[in-house]
Amino acid sequence: MSRIGKQPITIPAGVTVAVDQRLVKVTGPKGTLDLKLPLKIEVTIVEGQVIVSRTGEDKKTRSNHGTFRAHINNMILGVQTLWQKELEIRGIGYKATVSGDKLIVTAGFIHTVDIVAPAGVQFQVTDDTKILVTGIDKTKVGQTASNIRKIRPPEPYKGKGIRYLGEIIKLKAGKTAKA
Repeated sequence: MSRIGKQPITIPAGVTVAVDQRLVKVTGPKGTLDLKLPLKIEVTIVEGQVIVSRTGEDKKTRSNHGTFRAHINNMILGVQTLWQKELEIRGIGYKATVSGDKLIVTAGFIHTVDIVAPAGVQFQVTDDTKILVTGIDKTKVGQTASNIRKIRPPEPYKGKGIRYLGEIIKLKAGKTAKA
């Protein structure tokens, strides 16, 4: 039995969870999220708790049991408080700005890189070098932050690039250190 999958999820006040055959719908003060369930995973709501169970014992179903319980838990937390990822830009002339729902990044290329926010994701930029990605869907927020980081990943010699806030980059010694 999955240790994560067998734990019940408590539904907080202000959040509603509805199950319609293979679709779980979570509604809260920040928005609404949907999740389609695989075949042998079942969700029931009992006394203000969500219980995820499985009907089969094959490997795929066992692996999905804990995963979908975690997805539903993340949905409940997301409609209550927004998920967020913080990124920082390091490098001379590297900066970011927001124009509507578009993030414009200047990262050492001859052109700027524009990223359009997916539905349900917002960008905020503070002091040109800090980017805050927020939204109710944890997967979309994480993937969007990863796509921003892929524009210019931190390089190992000077550490220039886009990184998560607090990410530690191990710097390598250059050619002069060998001599």
